[in-house]
Amino acid sequence: MAVHTEEPPRRSRILQALEDQNTNVQFDDALESEMILNMGPQHPATHGVLRLLVKLDGERVIGCVPELGYLHRGYEKLAENCSYHEFIPHTDRLDYLSPLSNNTAYVLAVEKLLGIEAPPRAQHIRTIITELARISSHLLWLGSMGMDVGALTVFMWTFREREKLYDVFEHIVGARFTTSYTRIGGLAHDLLPEPERMIRDYLADFLSNLDECERLLNRNRIFVERTDGIGPISTERAIDLGLTGPNLRACGVQHDLRRAQPYLIYKDLDFEVPTQEGGDTLARYYVRMAEMKESYKIICQALDRLPMGDIHAFKPKKVLPRKDRVYTRMEELIHDFMIVNFGVEPPVGEVYHAVEAPKGELGFYFYSHGEGQPWRMKIRSPSFVNLQSLPTLVQGAMISDVVAIIGSLDPVMGEADK
Repeated sequence: MAVHTEEPPRRSRILQALEDQNTNVQFDDALESEMILNMGPQHPATHGVLRLLVKLDGERVIGCVPELGYLHRGYEKLAENCSYHEFIPHTDRLDYLSPLSNNTAYVLAVEKLLGIEAPPRAQHIRTIITELARISSHLLWLGSMGMDVGALTVFMWTFREREKLYDVFEHIVGARFTTSYTRIGGLAHDLLPEPERMIRDYLADFLSNLDECERLLNRNRIFVERTDGIGPISTERAIDLGLTGPNLRACGVQHDLRRAQPYLIYKDLDFEVPTQEGGDTLARYYVRMAEMKESYKIICQALDRLPMGDIHAFKPKKVLPRKDRVYTRMEELIHDFMIVNFGVEPPVGEVYHAVEAPKGELGFYFYSHGEGQPWRMKIRSPSFVNLQSLPTLVQGAMISDVVAIIGSLDPVMGEADK
């Protein structure tokens, strides 16, 4: 007769990872002195469907493993079955707080692959919309971050300012949220006088409204104590983990792709790259507040320098012709038919292009076989990479600090779970 021996309970991959973080205390000991807690994925303070498995000693975090993937939509694989034009609307759904920035990043990568460049007016307009997207994204971060630590008034004020921006986007693009504004070689349509006037009117009041939020937070004892010294990370560790954007510049690293690898018209503009020391939650707050002021300067300069001219590159075999030419010229009608049905035919090879998105380095990698669809596409999303730092940031923090730390990273799970 077979003898039944009871197998030991299986430990999940995540629980094993928690033990690896703290080799002095095994999971079996947690029954007596420690607690394993699930935070998310259904949790408002995780800023999306992010799950954190945390090991607690009382209320202090001694281990953390972030688990991503609850929102996975397979965009990278989907791109292999879309033409380069067809994929543009999908970029709206990555970091859905800054779709105009995503649109621009994607078409810049495709244009690099095709070896073309948009006209000067389109370059200026793209710069304007990407900086407006940065302000919009940072305003939502500021409001939600303030709400995470108990400052509900700031949430209302920042959403008031974002609502004004969405009115601007609606006049520029025709849509408020999912914009799909850029095109390979240009833009969907020109920036008209009315939305240009709306942008100038918005900028006229922006700095005073932002200053209003700063006065409410900078000397607020609760906000400062909830952020100062919370979730620090060293410069070396931040670089090792691949942090980019405001989270890296809060560690004193003056790295910004708009300066390091200029694109659009950034090399011709006068603006600073804000940095802070300490790498904590408060430093990340200061950097983003300063970045919004620099975006204000960039938009003002781009508007003042906005040239007249076409907004589409005249490359009939690579850029969709304008409708007035399609309806009046046989050659353009043929090119339009071929691009829509079979896609552009880029050269065989690979290319990578990245921009300084609101959350860090957003890059697109293409591997082309010379066909109308990319053979392979890879998205380098800053939210995904930045979340690698969570185990380091929350180590030794209180469980209530985890909420503030996640907010300071400003992740969007639609971009992380691409």
